[in-house]
Amino acid sequence: MKPKVVLIEGLPGSGKTTTARLVHEIFTEMNVKSQLFLEGDLDHPADYDGVAFFENNQWDELLSTNEEYRALLSRHGIQQGDGGIFLEYRKLKNTYESDFPDQLLNIVFRNDVYELPLEPHKKLITKRWKSFVGNVLTGSETFVFDCCFIQNPVTMGMIKYGAEKEDVISYVTELSATVERLNPLLIYVEQDDLEHAFRKAVQERPIEWSEGFIEYYTNQGFGLKNGCEELEGTLQVLKARREWEEDIFNRLPIAKYKVNNSSYEIDEYKQVLAGIVSQYFR
Repeated sequence: MKPKVVLIEGLPGSGKTTTARLVHEIFTEMNVKSQLFLEGDLDHPADYDGVAFFENNQWDELLSTNEEYRALLSRHGIQQGDGGIFLEYRKLKNTYESDFPDQLLNIVFRNDVYELPLEPHKKLITKRWKSFVGNVLTGSETFVFDCCFIQNPVTMGMIKYGAEKEDVISYVTELSATVERLNPLLIYVEQDDLEHAFRKAVQERPIEWSEGFIEYYTNQGFGLKNGCEELEGTLQVLKARREWEEDIFNRLPIAKYKVNNSSYEIDEYKQVLAGIVSQYFR
């Protein structure tokens, strides 16, 4: 059975997005029908981005304290069969702009799936993956996912909440067990020099990205527990994260490869990826 999902993982700045795009490009050249979903895709079939979740009582409170927007919220709230409501607030903001004001956006954001406590977050994400597997199991397409399989659980568990390592590993292995029916292929992108790769990303990306990243990594969870501060502290957290992800990678019972993207030679790198992919899609 050919893989129905290719999972691209690696540390920030390693080249995950480039790798995901190249794999999708390789599939196109091989006449393999595939869909590419990058980080932040609002239509991701196995993840949530820009989506808030409310328990029924929380939803009622949101409506009662925002009467002016009750009709809009009620019209777009997505009821769940087992309780709770999803609100795709980023899509609403993009659609309604000033009619969905920042004040309301900030209120809704507090219930973003990635702002929830770890256990309810994990429950929602695991359910999302199970739904995705069920929906695509009998289809013919292959899906290429960028960083939602290892990175997101590690970021939530380790970086945001400072959870125990074994609990984070358990989270990822549960996702692995869920997706195993799709015969997944994991490609993990590495860099020889983590510090150089991250500093390069900081230089190349907008300052808002680096400031937000550093704050996220040092002011909560693992970074806060270990007294990590500013850029140097962020690098300490990233080095610890690399060790955790190495352990996770070694434990996963799925087809997996490590690829080195240190040279940034795109043509040579693409050939390496094509060699890996071709083993499964002949």
